[in-house]
Amino acid sequence: MTVKRNNKLNESYTFIKHSSGLPIYVYPKKGYNMSYAIFGARYGSINTKFKSNGKVIDVPDGIAHYLEHKLFESEDGDAFKRYAKTGASANAFTSFDQTCYLFSCTENLKQSLEILLDFVQSPYFTEETVKKEQGIIGQEIGMYKDDPNWMVMFNLLRALYHKHPVKIDIAGTVESIAKITPSKLYDCYNTYYNLHNMALCVVGNVNVNDVIEVADKVLKPVESVNIENIFPNEPESIVNNRVEQEFPIAVSMFQLGFKENVSFNRVSARDMAATDVLLDAFASKASPLYERLLSLNLINTASFTYEYFEGPGFATIIFSGESDNPDKVAEIIRCYADKLHENKLDRESFERAKKSVYGRMIASLNSVEAIGTGIINGHFSKVELFDYIDCLSNLKLEDVNSRLNDELISNMSAVSIISPVSPIKGD
Repeated sequence: MTVKRNNKLNESYTFIKHSSGLPIYVYPKKGYNMSYAIFGARYGSINTKFKSNGKVIDVPDGIAHYLEHKLFESEDGDAFKRYAKTGASANAFTSFDQTCYLFSCTENLKQSLEILLDFVQSPYFTEETVKKEQGIIGQEIGMYKDDPNWMVMFNLLRALYHKHPVKIDIAGTVESIAKITPSKLYDCYNTYYNLHNMALCVVGNVNVNDVIEVADKVLKPVESVNIENIFPNEPESIVNNRVEQEFPIAVSMFQLGFKENVSFNRVSARDMAATDVLLDAFASKASPLYERLLSLNLINTASFTYEYFEGPGFATIIFSGESDNPDKVAEIIRCYADKLHENKLDRESFERAKKSVYGRMIASLNSVEAIGTGIINGHFSKVELFDYIDCLSNLKLEDVNSRLNDELISNMSAVSIISPVSPIKGD
């Protein structure tokens, strides 16, 4: 048991390497009535080919998301019905590189935590239940294809990435999920849902002893599984610099992505902090770029956002929004990026951005959901929460300008546009 502490913030949490093999984080928040628990596996949509105990296994696209759905079912019934008795609000999600199960509650934390650890550790797949889920997820896939926000993102990823499975829809396709069988689900579950490849975080109105008591009751020691993820070699270049699709919408949507060449080693805490400060200086509401785009009526304040999107073998800076002229937005952002490479970030902009990012980070510690999700994300990416905050606090201008050498490179960018359906011309 190790206590992680940040004296400057007067914040601390406890890390336990449980006897079962599960890493557990407990972050008490004095005065909070709510508790939040998140139980995740280092396993997502990109993990479609892997070697487990010497055996190479290929599985259909979308199987991680499918597995997430199926785990809520068991021989004893649905996990949501069990949560209804404790009053907890439960959910789950599958991303590119992780799958997480979570709940929030104001009472009965121990009972709800026992449900969480139990059902995620109790797979139950039959031919009948697997086929039943294919229809449900098939409808979900259809909904994604009708969602312009979803399509603008995956169109961008397909324009940026030649081979990396990050370009594949998280839910897969109707054709790919039709190939999912109980045997393939068990292959994935037995490989990735090993407690050594998972992590639990409980935040809020909680104490360490209660969490350990539940873990001791529910979890049994397991041997670690040697997992080797197999990915194709991704070329450094992009596929296309522009892709467009029509949708029945009123205003065009866009995502402009700058691909970064990265290895399968995750970005360090210092590099992550440098990128966050760089992006705040470059595109926040206080930046010259933002003021320029707004003055030309090319963006609106409600929709324009930016993010650093990264994971095993992929990393992209993405700008998103609505615009009547998305190509012009992309042109201006690329131009400002070129000027930033030429002139580098100045000290005044750096200091302002650093304070802004640091302030948002500290404010996020008031949210049990943000803390829990942040700790789990950090565990899987090997960026510990307080290490990141310390790196941010100690960041230098030179660190950001050094990071700039690998980011916001114009000839490594692509724009994805979702435009309104063209009117049908009369005879």
